[in-house]
Amino acid sequence: MCSLTCTNIQILEEHVDLHLEENSFLEGGNMRDLELAQQLQTEEDKQQKSEEEKQEREEFKKLQRQYGLDNSGGYKQQFLKNMEREVDRGRMQPFDYHKRKADMMESLAFGIDDGKTKTSGIVEALCKYYQNENKDARRVWLSAGVDHFHSSLGDRGWGCGYRNFQMLLSSLLQNSLYNDCLRDIAAIPSIPKIQSMIEDAWREGFDPHGASHFNNRLHGSKAWIGACEIYSLLTSLRIKCQIIDFHKPTGTTGTHPRLFEWVLHYYSADNGSGAKVVCASKPPIYLQHEGHSRTIVGIEEKKNKTLCLLLFDPGCPSQEMQKLLEKNSDGTSLRLLRKYMGSLKEKQYQIVAVDGVLTLEEKAACCHASQVLTSEKIP
Repeated sequence: MCSLTCTNIQILEEHVDLHLEENSFLEGGNMRDLELAQQLQTEEDKQQKSEEEKQEREEFKKLQRQYGLDNSGGYKQQFLKNMEREVDRGRMQPFDYHKRKADMMESLAFGIDDGKTKTSGIVEALCKYYQNENKDARRVWLSAGVDHFHSSLGDRGWGCGYRNFQMLLSSLLQNSLYNDCLRDIAAIPSIPKIQSMIEDAWREGFDPHGASHFNNRLHGSKAWIGACEIYSLLTSLRIKCQIIDFHKPTGTTGTHPRLFEWVLHYYSADNGSGAKVVCASKPPIYLQHEGHSRTIVGIEEKKNKTLCLLLFDPGCPSQEMQKLLEKNSDGTSLRLLRKYMGSLKEKQYQIVAVDGVLTLEEKAACCHASQVLTSEKIP
């Protein structure tokens, strides 16, 4: 409130005008301050959003690289790149490089695995070993015969799912029950061929949600595959199978006793004999967990009633696996296969178990049901 007293009307008007100008200036200043604050906040929000989007892109690219979806090439490109690196380091002669390149190109052209990472006869050797072993194994159940395949220069770091499919398929090809389903498969397919086979299953309509994750394309990539892709491929071949999801630990220390019990029942259900070693006719089991997959070829029951899975790991090279074929083995090489309950403590495991063949009608029903692919959850 102004305390000035004026007797002259002209002076009073001039003084009032000064007050009005002062108020106008203050109001304008406040408005400019508000606009500046809003502008600064907007710029800060834009910068934060830009940084978040950049971080999201980097994380997405990281995931793409991790799962082989970064368009960096597939099996062929990695094989050649790794061989070139071996030559540069003096570990491979140029002659060997050109020979192996020619062999690889021929293998890919025919869609057949070259067999250079394969080891056969291990299950049969295990059967003989356990017949004579009397230390701590009370009973042993083994799958039907299966070849071991390990990763090569072309798929090291991402090919475990494909290698485990090769193992499973090697067993099915030896079983006459699956002759009709597999009549078009004369030999173990190469990894790029398996990728094309999965794409064929997707085109038939299997697991469209899973297919979209890969943009409906695997061939020419280093994309990891898992239980869902194995299921789709097997079912498209009219092979009856199921996905069992051990989605959380069932033991007190983060272990999965229900997984071990399920495997024991799978191999022992149709073998009521009291023989110490049972060489079952059942195929091996595909086992998946975060970041890796393996193949279950049997299970031991110890004299103290504990259980131990026997696993083929595609990360284990042939030189090690071939030790299991040695005569008069003392069993030390079995450490490559044995996995006790305390060794399997991932949060979640999935298995794909084969159980016969499908009719054309049953295959069509499975395809329709896979529009929303589900699994049996335990517990």
